[in-house]
Amino acid sequence: MSTTTSTDKSAGFATFDRTTSIWGPITLGLGLLISLGAALYAAFGSGMGISTAELLTAVAAVLATFGVIAIIEPISYFPILGRSAMYQAFLIGNIANKLLPAAVVAQANLGERPGTRRAELIAGSAIIGAVLVHITTLVLFVGVLGTWLLGTLPAPLIATARVYILPAVFGAVVLQSVLAMKSRRTTIVAVIVAALMVFVVVPLAPALTHYATALAVVTTIAIAWFARAKTPPRAADSVVSGDPATHTR
Repeated sequence: MSTTTSTDKSAGFATFDRTTSIWGPITLGLGLLISLGAALYAAFGSGMGISTAELLTAVAAVLATFGVIAIIEPISYFPILGRSAMYQAFLIGNIANKLLPAAVVAQANLGERPGTRRAELIAGSAIIGAVLVHITTLVLFVGVLGTWLLGTLPAPLIATARVYILPAVFGAVVLQSVLAMKSRRTTIVAVIVAALMVFVVVPLAPALTHYATALAVVTTIAIAWFARAKTPPRAADSVVSGDPATHTR
């Protein structure tokens, strides 16, 4: 019975992977075309007088500033989200402060370590739930009540809230990731590397400011790899986080 269940599960994952590999690139490609089509129409079809040289200059400036993030973010998010949830997340956007926290919280509450097939399915389901909640609250609380509420709040209060919103979101994500990963050694390495990058490297070499995130991620991965425990995981752990064919929960 167990062998039959494992075989069925492996076949199901194989079908799921084939479907993901087909529709994931298609949906992302359509999203890219729609986004570029709207932007190009705004630039050249709306009569604003934007030249090709100005457009290329703007694109180069954006790439110089955020190009490294386009490389680092997929590498950083993949171990937590998995392939199918990555397609969802990058098509929807707003990953760091909405989709990734939802995935991490869901995996932690269901007792699943990131990196397993079950964790990937949990992340995809959490993203769907986060989007539904986001759209509902956006219509009700932002569309209906948001404008009225902002009009009643004093400007100093709004300015103060904007200062602390982003650190609060990232702080919650980091804490939840630490609790979900349950890897004390990797957490210590990440904290030390990030602190050195912010308080030592960037002040000494301001030219590395835009590359600080990339350097911190790559350095943390390298050090954590060499500092990892060399003993093999216990049998119970391998069942939880190992091959999907042996995952019987």
